[in-house]
Parts: sequence; structure tokens; C-alpha cells
Amino acid sequence: MASHGLNILGLGSIQTLVAGVAAAAISTLCVSSVFNVKSDQNPGVIRSFFIFFYSCFIKPHQGDSKGNQQDALESFYKKQAGAYDATRRLLLRGREDMLALVAAQLQSKTETNKNKRVWVDIGGGTGFNIEAMAEFVDVPNYFTSVYLVDFSPSLCEVAKKRFERLGWKNVRVVCEDARKFRLEDYESGSASASAPPRSPALSYFSKPRPDYGGADLITMSYSLSMIPDYYSVIDSVISLLSPQGILGVVDFYVQNKVDFAFRNYTGGLVDRHVNFLSRAFWRSWFDFDRVGLEPSRRDYLEYKFGTVLNVNTRNQSLGAIPYYIWLGCHKKPFSSSSLPHEIVERIDALATESPYLHPANQGDALTRAIEKSAPEIRSKAFITAVQNLSSNLPLPSFFYQNHHWRIYYDDQLKKHTQFNDEYIYAFTWEDTRVDERLLKLGPDDKVLAITSAGDNILSYLTQSPARVHAVDLNPTQNHLLELKAAAYTAGLPYDDFWKIFGDGKHSQFRDILVHKLSPHLSGRAFQYWLKNVQVFQNSNGYGLYDTGGSRHAIRVFRWIARIFGLQTAVKQLLEAKTLNEQREIWRKKIRPALLSKLVCNLVVAQESFLWAALGVPKNQLAMIEADHAQSDLVKGRKPVAKNTRSHAIWHYMVNTLDPVAEETHIAEDNPYYYVTLAGKFSRKCHPDYLSPNAHAKLSRPNALDGLRIHTDELEEVIARITPGTLTVAVVMDSMDWFDPGARAAAQQITKLNRALAMGGRVLLRSSALAPWYIKEFEAHGFTAKRHGARIDGACIDRVNMYASCWICTKTENLPPPTPEMDRIGGADITNLTL
Repeated sequence: MASHGLNILGLGSIQTLVAGVAAAAISTLCVSSVFNVKSDQNPGVIRSFFIFFYSCFIKPHQGDSKGNQQDALESFYKKQAGAYDATRRLLLRGREDMLALVAAQLQSKTETNKNKRVWVDIGGGTGFNIEAMAEFVDVPNYFTSVYLVDFSPSLCEVAKKRFERLGWKNVRVVCEDARKFRLEDYESGSASASAPPRSPALSYFSKPRPDYGGADLITMSYSLSMIPDYYSVIDSVISLLSPQGILGVVDFYVQNKVDFAFRNYTGGLVDRHVNFLSRAFWRSWFDFDRVGLEPSRRDYLEYKFGTVLNVNTRNQSLGAIPYYIWLGCHKKPFSSSSLPHEIVERIDALATESPYLHPANQGDALTRAIEKSAPEIRSKAFITAVQNLSSNLPLPSFFYQNHHWRIYYDDQLKKHTQFNDEYIYAFTWEDTRVDERLLKLGPDDKVLAITSAGDNILSYLTQSPARVHAVDLNPTQNHLLELKAAAYTAGLPYDDFWKIFGDGKHSQFRDILVHKLSPHLSGRAFQYWLKNVQVFQNSNGYGLYDTGGSRHAIRVFRWIARIFGLQTAVKQLLEAKTLNEQREIWRKKIRPALLSKLVCNLVVAQESFLWAALGVPKNQLAMIEADHAQSDLVKGRKPVAKNTRSHAIWHYMVNTLDPVAEETHIAEDNPYYYVTLAGKFSRKCHPDYLSPNAHAKLSRPNALDGLRIHTDELEEVIARITPGTLTVAVVMDSMDWFDPGARAAAQQITKLNRALAMGGRVLLRSSALAPWYIKEFEAHGFTAKRHGARIDGACIDRVNMYASCWICTKTENLPPPTPEMDRIGGADITNLTL
């Protein structure tokens, strides 16, 4: 039967109709709200988003018909100019970070007598960036002049009203094509400023662009992607930027790793790759609004300038939109005291201990190499620089850093990527007090040492040697050392320094990294720590000292403590007032559980645990087992142990831990075991570099000028050190890693002999009482002396992790190296032009 009245449509149709009417009403309201707002008004938040949605996704770009970029921009921005700032905060992420980074760079470069400082903000729009910069510097007083250059009259009007409201007289809004903007047309005192006005076109063609300009800072915030002719704009920036100026860019991007994986001048590739779906989606999406995400924009920027820092990240609030922050400088390094090619030469000299350390003494080093008056030893940094320059490419970013501590390395090599961006040691297991007593470093010493966590490197630097070369194959171990060096150089207050490296946690670490430490870090180190800020800002964990590969061993101990109920005993041990009190706690409560055969057999004796948690390679494990097999425990009149791995490891643990617990006061004077148990250092018990005196000394200007950080094999670095220049080499236990009987150990010892001066010393530690390679040292121009041995329960240092400690002293030179070794510096070079 047919229904009557309202039932004719049915309930579902009524709902659809009501929904349609409501949608129409909302649409009408939205359109009405858009058309009822003037461009210079500041609408409310909700209305602002309606305007934004309409302008971006509904309204056509009427300016297209005229073929004029300014008309197109005005068509897009005129209606939403007043709502621009309210709607871009969520979309345009990274602007504040970019400003903080460039401000930090400027402040690190600031000359005390500089009385003029200029900033040009290209595509500055409404002036948001310039006002936001006030969080980092006093804009009206720090900058003599600020120029906002934008091609949209509507946005420029908003900017003018902003600065009128703020009362900033040093800011000038210029509504002009960025390609035609010339600083000399506005700055008083310049040659062109006094000339009579001429036609802009005549001026443009008659005055050639200079190689550099007077702007100390140039920024581009989400403007590069909206400039169709971006090549000419990037080219024009070169003539605007001062010799020591900084260029900062933040923008959207998408890029495949195949485009950039082979480049060595990008300053790091962390998170730069964007997957196929994201690339396709975001590029198509932004095309609707004439925003170009093609990789060539960023590629050309990196080609025309030298990269200082860069960040690749995602706007997680809006679908993980990829964006980057990039800081750069002139492609050709400028120096007030050196020609550009001499800068490359000097950095090479710093890496190789070349005698030609000062430009006045260099002459033409390249001519010397050609003439072969003496073999030239070249660093990998120098060789790479020459390769880039011969291809007209920028130098690797290491050459553009404020400090030349970090020597260039290729981060894409498998020998570096094998570590999966993870350091093994968060603190160093070497007793620096013993090192200081044995080595007695002086002002003429040149030291080469393995980096580890950098604690020992910094301890050596407090003794003021001429040079310290830190070497580690794992890039992240050197990132950790760089972070500590940056904290000193940035003048970080001791309380902040202690929170980061003493407590291992700082709630404001990211802010400190961006605002204070960034100018003093290499691009790759900065990328790493920005990606891993949770190491220090983890509110629930132990912080720095619960990270790295060695954390597995520390966590195993905590696991054992929980299972056996030792938490209270561990706390008592850390609070023990006297050594006798500590001994009682150790003997009665902790030792029975920790040194139980069950724990040893199930966990510690496993080869996978020894490598992953303790960094013990198979050759070192074999040395431990060999010593055990020859010991009285196995071969004595009354054997008490079996010749098995589990027994060897158990007795090695006993010989390590018992003397430490019996002879060293952990709560007061053994930071190595204190941090293992507590997860942090204490104000009483900490490494040398964490003391107030060390902080004060290493924070002085130029205190770390003698530091060189090499990311490579030890042998590779030694081979490129000028012969006879090193006085000390600290190789830790690295010799234990060599295969017995192989030529590798002899080759490294030969190179050590070549690099060391007569009387130079090699300090090493070993898991064996009498390591097999000592004979190799004696056969290659060294005399060896053992300075510590774990015999009869002896505690040779506060770590006591190794069975013996040796110093091998160079007593004779080996025969001259073969021509093949001489050619390690690479092919002859006839010309070097920047």
C-alpha cells in the first residue's frame, strides 16, 4: 500500500535531504565568511581556516590568465593575507628551528667590533619570521637593517602593519621580484646609493653582480618551493651574501635516495629519503597550489653553496609532510688570512701532522708534490676536496664548519654503516688516572688514541699536549666526543654540562642542541643528536648511560639484581662510607649471585653476549681461554678448574671484579663501576673531564684547537700521519683483535714505528698476560715493558678489565718504506682552484 504525506520519501531519504541542506548551508556560510573579509583584516581562527581551505582548494588562480607571477601570487594570497599567520603555524613547521639555528651561527661568528649587521628575508610574506626571530636575538638592536623581500602586495601590506605595530624602525618591506633585489640600492654608504636614480632595467643590465655582498644573514622560509624561476633567485643570493654570511632555508621536499646517495657534500643523509607513495602523493597534492616539490630546487641550492647543517624531518601533525632545514655559506671558503686553496692545505696539514701548518711556510705544496723532492702524505679529506673541485662541486660540509676537529669521512662505506648508527660505549673503560701517571704528557706531545666514548681523549686534553688525534671506526662514537667538545666550546654552564654528561639526562637537551651546540658540531653529528634527543630527554629511563651496545651488559646485571633481590644491596654498596663496609656488602650479598656458576654458564660465557654486550671479539676470547688453559688453575698440582670456556670466563670475571670490590672504593673513587650500577655519575665520583676544573679549562677559548677526530681504521690514520711526528699512541686493547700469525699486526706496528718519533711510546692493554704480538713490537724497533699484570689477585687499575698493561717504546727506525706506501697519498695534482 502506498504511503502518504512525509512517508513518501522514506526515513533514509529524509536524512539525506537534511544532510544536503545542512552542507549547503555550511558551504554558503563558508563562502560568505570568505567574501565578507577584507585582505588586511585578522579574522578569527575558525574563519581563518575556512578562508585557507577556500583559497587553496576551491578558488581558481585568476592571475594565470595574465601569465604574471605577481598576479598569480596576488590571486592566491589577497583574500587570505589577513589569515595567513593563523593558518600556517600548523602547516609550515620548522621555521622557528631554522631561525634558532641561523641565530646560533651568527652569534658564534659575531665580531665584537662589528657595527653593521644586515638580514634579508626573501619571500618573507607577512613578516612572521622577522618577529619570531625576537625569541633568539634582539632584532631592533642586533641587526642594523632587515629587508623583507616579497612579490605579493597583500602580504607586504600585512608585514608593514606588523612592524609599525612593533615599532621596529630597522625593518624595511620591499615588494619586489627577488631576482632584481640589490642590497646596494638600499644601504646607505654604498657606491650606488649616492648615484642618481636610473631605470631599474638599465641598472640591472649595466651593473654586474658581485661575487659576494653585505648580507650577514639571508633566509628563505617556504618560499623557494613557490618560485618558478628558482635558478636565478638562488644565483642572485650569491651576490647578496657576505663572505662570512649564513643562508638559511626551510621548505617542503620529496626525494629518492638514488638522487643523493653518492654525494659527499650534503652534510649528512639522515631521513632524507622519501618513499615512493609519499613522493607521488605530496608532489601531486602541492601541485594544486603551484608549490614545486621537485628535488632539483634543493639540489641546485646545495650545488651553488657550501652546506653547513641540514635536517630532514616530517610534519607529523599533517600526514608526515616531508620538510628540510638547510644552512649554507659561500661555496668558496673565505678567510681573512688565507687564500682559499691554502684553507684546504691547512685542513690537510691538521689531519696529517704536516710540517706545513702555516700558510707562510707552505709555499706551493702542490709543486713540491710534482717535483717529488719529498713524498707527500695526503689526508683523505684533501684527496676528496681535490676530486670535488675538479668536478666543480662544493667541498664536503666538514670544510665549512666553524671548527675543523672532525676530519672528513665517507659515511656511506660499509665499514661505517655496519654499526647501524649506534655507539657501543657510552663511557670509556680506561682508567685515565693510570694513563696520566704512565704517560706524563707535556706541551710537545702529539697523541693518537682510540676515541671510545671520548672520556680519555678529553682527559689527555686537560694535560695540554700539542695535539690529540682521536680515532674510531664507528662514526657515532665520534659523534659522542663531538657533543662533549661542542658543550665545552659553546660555554655551556657547568650545571647544564653536568646534567647532560653527569646525570645523562637533561629535559631541555633539544633546545640546548639547537640554540647553543649546533654551531660547534659537524653536520652529521648534529643530525645524529637531533634524531636521538630522546637519549637525554627520556623521562622514564636512565638516559645516556643506558644506551649503546654495552647497555646489554648493564641491563643483564640489573636483571640479575632483580631476580636475586639485590637492589637494596646495590644501593648500600653505592652509599658505603668505607672500603670495609663495601667489602662486607660485596662478599655477603652481591658476589654469591653475580659470580655464580649458573649466571656464568647461562649468560656471560656465551660468545654472542660477550660480543654484543661487552665488545669482546673471538680472538680476544681465544686469548682469555689460552691463558686459562696454561694457568695453575688448570695445570697446577691440584687443579681447581676445567679447561672449558665457561670456567675460563668465570675465573676472568673473578680476577676482574674481586680486586675492584676489595681494593677500590666505588662510591668515592671508581666512576667506571659507579655509573654501571647507578646509571649515572655522582658529584663525588666521576671521570676527570666532568670535574669543575676540567670544565673551566676546556671551556676557555681555543682550548680544543689541538683536537682532531678521525673516523677510520687506526691503521689508515697512522699511515697518513707525517713520519716521526707522533710521540704517544694509545691503542687500548685493539691489538687483541688481530689474528695471531697474520701479517696485519706486523703491518700496523710498522706504521706505528714510522709515525712515531724516536722515543715515542705505544700504550696498550690486553686480555692476555703476555700477548703474542709483543714479540712483533720487539721485532719492529720497539722495546716492551709490562707496567701492570693481574697476578695473584692484583688490581692494576680502577677498571681492572684487562690482564696486563704495556708500554712499547720506539728505539730504532725501520728501513725506509716502499714506493707503494709512499703513493698512499694519491695521484699527482697539478692545479687546485676553488
